[in-house]
Order: sequence, then structure tokens, then C-alpha cells
Amino acid sequence: MSSSRNAVVVRGEVELGDQRGRTLGFPTANLSIEGADLKDGVYAGWLDRGSGLHLTAISIGGRPTFYGRDGFRLLEAHVLDFNDNLYGETVTVWLCHRIRGQKRFPSLDALVTQLTDDIGACRRWQATGWEPAAADLHECVPLGTAMRIAF
Repeated sequence: MSSSRNAVVVRGEVELGDQRGRTLGFPTANLSIEGADLKDGVYAGWLDRGSGLHLTAISIGGRPTFYGRDGFRLLEAHVLDFNDNLYGETVTVWLCHRIRGQKRFPSLDALVTQLTDDIGACRRWQATGWEPAAADLHECVPLGTAMRIAF
């Protein structure tokens, strides 16, 4: 039996967003993913700013609660237990474990409840002990791209 794991790695510059996550208590680092072949949903993974890995809850999609079907696709990475400003930094985001698909929520309270549950799922996933052995990929993944990697 193989012990390899798969992840999708995205590298890009953190862009200023709507600041909505911050107002809800879940600030995010936003990366453009125009043209990337990534499945919409919520993932557990890691963010690397070149100085080590940080546990991250990641959303990919058009933010249907706020924009319906008209929102442009975006990667939003909520870095757990982290308070630094990442705007303008180049980061690498590892999408390691899919938690759920994207969905539209009927209220902000319902969204916040689900985000809290998603963070709990990320922490449970982290307890499995997997993190990428090749954190040095931060410099190897071409800027503005997504790559599937097997370990």
C-alpha cells in the first residue's frame, strides 16, 4: 500500500478583498485563481509565507452567499491562530483535504456557524499529523499557478 498523499499547491500574491471575512471574525488572505482548474469547496491545508507552515481553512469559489452565481472565483485562506498582515506578500497555499462543497447560506449567522465548524474540521484533520515534507516548494511553484503534487 502506498503512503503517498496528494495536495494542490497554489502560489500567488495576497490581494485586498472585500474585508468581509475580517468583519465576520475570519480574516482571509485572498489569491486570484482565474483559469486554475480547482474544484470549488472548503479545504484544510497549509499556508507558507516562506518561513514555515501555518494551518489554514481554505475556501475556493464565487462566494455564493454574497454574490449568488455572479461572484468571480477566489481562493480565500483563513490562517488559524495568526494575526499578521499578509497583503502584498507572496504565499504558497496547500489544499490537502476537502471538507465540503461550496454552498449559499440563508444568513450571516448560518455562515459564521458553518465557518466555525469548518475550522473545527481543519483542526481534526491536523491531528492526523500530515504536513508536507517539501515546504521548500514555496519558491519552486510558479507564481500565479496551481499544481497537483504527490508525496
